[in-house]
Amino acid sequence: MTSPHGLLLLDKPQGWSSHRVVSRVRKWLGTRKVGHAGTLDPMATGLLVVGVGPATRLLTFAVGLDKTYTATIRLGASTPTDDADSVPDRFAPAPAVDAVDAAAVDAALPRLRGDILQTPSAVSAIKVDGRRAYARVRAGEDVELEARPVTVSRFERVSDPRRESVVDAQGRTCGVVDVDVVVDCSSGTYVRALARDLGAALGVHGHLTRLRRTRVGDYAIDDALAVPDFEADVPPPVLLPPAEAAAGLLAVLTVTAEQARDLRMGRRIPAYGSAGGGAPRVAVFPGEPADLVAVVDVREGEAAPRVVFPALT
Repeated sequence: MTSPHGLLLLDKPQGWSSHRVVSRVRKWLGTRKVGHAGTLDPMATGLLVVGVGPATRLLTFAVGLDKTYTATIRLGASTPTDDADSVPDRFAPAPAVDAVDAAAVDAALPRLRGDILQTPSAVSAIKVDGRRAYARVRAGEDVELEARPVTVSRFERVSDPRRESVVDAQGRTCGVVDVDVVVDCSSGTYVRALARDLGAALGVHGHLTRLRRTRVGDYAIDDALAVPDFEADVPPPVLLPPAEAAAGLLAVLTVTAEQARDLRMGRRIPAYGSAGGGAPRVAVFPGEPADLVAVVDVREGEAAPRVVFPALT
């Protein structure tokens, strides 16, 4: 029996960690070699790109792809985690919240678009001196993360603001405003930090109450499969073939059978007419099915193997 090899596009359910999804796929496919490209918090839903078998080596090239999210931001209150995974701890004065309308939101959004410096949430998976920031926060440490450059190419309101009422820890009723947004951003952007910063820009606090990832590079949520419960007895899914999966991540360099053998032996091959110095490319031998040979770097008319994949059997 051939070991599974390819990519799987999954729609992560709310309440599941990305690690739990990987565990489910291991059980589903009967293999241990499974990984994912880009963690989604348990609160979030949406597209998780999963690699199986040798195709896990492709995940490195999926992690850095641009992404699209839809989200709901609650303005007027903040939480320690900048999302709904913790209880609101600060509320804005009623007059400030009352002033938040569509025009005010639209006026604040442009300053959070483009190439910006973003300070991630302290409760994040970023490592500080070898430990995750969230672990340090939970241990009672004060964590301050440095701002980092990200690109937010789209941050738009897609609904009219909705006025809601919530009860604070003292039992008082407080007004908040919910607004739905869509975000196109670079890898490493925290949408909950955008929610926090939008609230700060409006002077009313803010946090995320809903987050859904709908796109990773050229992969879309419409092509994703539902994740079955652990108890469900369902047939194994059909994986996205390695060559097709790789072509969705990188430009393709078509090679001959002899060149494929050379690359798998670690040798360089000619790559005339291919621009070098840019992003890596995938070497593919055409056939039925196409054979993913390697990820290569092209320089000075030659392609050098960076990552090699086993031949189809």
